[in-house]
Amino acid sequence: MSIEKHDLLKEFPDHHHTIRHLKMHDQHFIRLLDKYEVLTGEIYRMETGIETPSDGVLDTKKIQRVHLKDELYNMIVETEDAV
Repeated sequence: MSIEKHDLLKEFPDHHHTIRHLKMHDQHFIRLLDKYEVLTGEIYRMETGIETPSDGVLDTKKIQRVHLKDELYNMIVETEDAV
């Protein structure tokens, strides 16, 4: 089974210009993106066996990542709609 990291640019390739813009200009987006990247790294280490927490911990982190990704996506779309 191939385990991939969920890089935001790979998740939303059609929005790479907006993501780069927000990374340079929006502190709230940057903080959320940092949290998303930390969670993604933790999940990746768990899925690859580098870290071995209980299933509940992994599931909780995946849910947190989904919520962060939704919030980041909403910010991306709102920024694009404002243009």
